Amino acid sequence: IDSYVIQMNGNGTLPSVLDVRVNFGGRSSGQGKTKDRKARWSVRPSEMSNKTFNPIRAIVDSMKVKPNPNKAMISLSIGKGDPTVFGNLPTDPEVTQAMKDALDSGKHNGYAPSTGYLSSREEIASYYHCLEAPLDAKDVILTSGCSQAIELCLAVLANVGQNILVPRPGFCLYKTLAESMGIEVRFYNLLPEKSWEIDLKHLESLIDEKTACLIVNNPSNPCGSVFSKRHLQKILAVAARQCVPILADEIYGDMAFPDCKYEPLATLSTDVPILSCGGLAKRWLVPGWRLGWILIHDRRDIFGNEIRDGLVKLSQRILGPCTIVQGALKSILRRTPQEFYHNTLRFLKSNADLCYGALAAIPGLRPVRPSGSMYLMVGIEMEHFPGFENDVEFTERLVAEQSVHCLPGMCFEYPNFFRVVITVPEVMMVEACSRIQEFCERHYHCAEGSQEECDK
Repeated sequence: IDSYVIQMNGNGTLPSVLDVRVNFGGRSSGQGKTKDRKARWSVRPSEMSNKTFNPIRAIVDSMKVKPNPNKAMISLSIGKGDPTVFGNLPTDPEVTQAMKDALDSGKHNGYAPSTGYLSSREEIASYYHCLEAPLDAKDVILTSGCSQAIELCLAVLANVGQNILVPRPGFCLYKTLAESMGIEVRFYNLLPEKSWEIDLKHLESLIDEKTACLIVNNPSNPCGSVFSKRHLQKILAVAARQCVPILADEIYGDMAFPDCKYEPLATLSTDVPILSCGGLAKRWLVPGWRLGWILIHDRRDIFGNEIRDGLVKLSQRILGPCTIVQGALKSILRRTPQEFYHNTLRFLKSNADLCYGALAAIPGLRPVRPSGSMYLMVGIEMEHFPGFENDVEFTERLVAEQSVHCLPGMCFEYPNFFRVVITVPEVMMVEACSRIQEFCERHYHCAEGSQEECDK
């Protein structure tokens, strides 16, 4: 401990002026050499920050997006699929009231455990518990949104120099997070002609001894696909055969359209350890409330205590999600009426059908019909649009001429496509599709030898 010495007069009384000397490591200030210091300022960004790259931001920020001043802007490119932007998809009044009650109670203003209140984790475990995939509070870690849940899962499963398997097209955050951690990203292909099922042979060919985990996003952003039970079982068979754990991004879980069934991945296997990530953002339409979770499914104890302990340690870096939302969680899960969920899905399906039908009738476009979540992907037959170099230029010109903004497929590692967000009000969706049709008809040209296609 540094000593502070006050010299006294010989009679023990304080002098009129104190002679204060501060000792640092046994040397008084002013005595001996001063500690070596840098000759000049040298402040540089960290390696992690330099490696952090968001493809959507990089592409969108570099796009020449200047809308037609004569047409009101219609954005079908909303980042992260924020359903609150247009005000047509409010959360249920019970959800809002639960937050008000939690705030008024005054019981949730302090720190919670970094993994979340025990009572809140018990509620999540009870909500998702089933015979095929049992859960307890110890199997739940609460996070600041699903994005942080994904980050913690990657951080606990993979080391620098290992690789992870990521869908293409897929949510760009996987790559952003992994590469900032020094983890290699290997993209496995999804097949548009098979409603975006995984190319299983391609997937398995990418696995080696350094593969740390497989990311499965179902229902999908950006594809809007929902995998069948049979296809999920085939994915699990690959993971079991290759001994690769799965990170299941299920933030859109239970957001399959009424004619399609969503199967939580963990209900279909006892052999493969799975970290399932979810949250309030999508199903409850409150992305800004930032409450997510990790569900640990490990019925053969392959993860053991090490992965659980690792997740707990990583969660301590920010000391958990908002306590007010945690306090409201019990009421949100128990009191939200089923009709609220049904109404949301009916609206999304209606908009998806409208958009798919309109775009499928436009020469040069190949939309893939979605089965859930909030998106659909549209293929561009670039050979019929010779005036455009790629999907980025296509979407730039669409904004410039028609004031309709869609994200190019390049944002999702999938060129010659664009993504449409289907959360906009129906009247805006109709208008947007009409403008896209006008744009395509203006720029569409028949490829040589394809008159039959042009006549359709």
